[in-house]
Amino acid sequence: MSFPFVNWKDAENGLVLFTPSEFSFSENLQYLSRSANECLYEISGETIRRAISIRDEKLLLEISGESEHFLAVRIHKPVTHQMKAEIAAYIHDWFDLGVSLTPFYKMAQSDPLLKKPAEQFFGLRVMGIPDLFEALAWGILGQQINLTYAYTLKRRLVEKYGEPLEIGGSKYWLFPAADTIAGLTIEDLADLKMTVKKCEYLIDTARLIANGELSKEDLLKGDVKAAEKKLTRIRGIGPWTAHYVLMRCLRFLNAFPIDDVGLHNAIKVITGSERKPAREEILKYSARWENWEAYATFYLWRVLY
Repeated sequence: MSFPFVNWKDAENGLVLFTPSEFSFSENLQYLSRSANECLYEISGETIRRAISIRDEKLLLEISGESEHFLAVRIHKPVTHQMKAEIAAYIHDWFDLGVSLTPFYKMAQSDPLLKKPAEQFFGLRVMGIPDLFEALAWGILGQQINLTYAYTLKRRLVEKYGEPLEIGGSKYWLFPAADTIAGLTIEDLADLKMTVKKCEYLIDTARLIANGELSKEDLLKGDVKAAEKKLTRIRGIGPWTAHYVLMRCLRFLNAFPIDDVGLHNAIKVITGSERKPAREEILKYSARWENWEAYATFYLWRVLY
């Protein structure tokens, strides 16, 4: 398996992952703390605990920002050097550490919407969802409901069909695998209390991934338009969900969920307007953000919490 360049080194009981200069662990921790109902990791002080699966082995990671220059990662049991490399690659992707934000911050300095958020939240990264099925499922769960209820639906799904890693009397959950959800029926999901349509979309998407008809690797072969086209061919995946996945999983910097309600509300807050911005206004603002639309959106979302 090949990985992008990841700047890390081995350490006793874990590893050290070096971070870019334009990175703030505390800013990203603030983003990760936005819901008390998050079920895939827990935050205690300045430490994130998260279970991940590497080569079908469940591992508990403890990630802390012990310096401005690196993340310290403890692993709950000994693993091979190669597995540490895969763990480093996962965290590198999760925190989007491979992108230089210098051009983004330079652009933001003279942007009427981004100048203040870029200064206030300097070091914030587009926190990712590395697993394609998890990203698509989160997009589907969040359609046409508020964020609080979306987290409730995710917890129900994870705690019924995900796998727990039990350590020290605590459970750390892994998101359900596509193979697991692919084998379910709408009736199986009934007690999660989501719409029948969402149940259908979730199962259909899981089956596409489980059958090998949809993969992260295939979506990354083309540009953002090609990937969007492939995703929106899937029943239940519209432009908003597609761009959310393009942004947070596939890492297209020019992904742009232009119809996102949070984006509209952030623009209202910054401009002091009492009305939702028209699409033409958003296009005018975003003309300055070319190839940084994903980061512009993420920083504008940050204004709201």
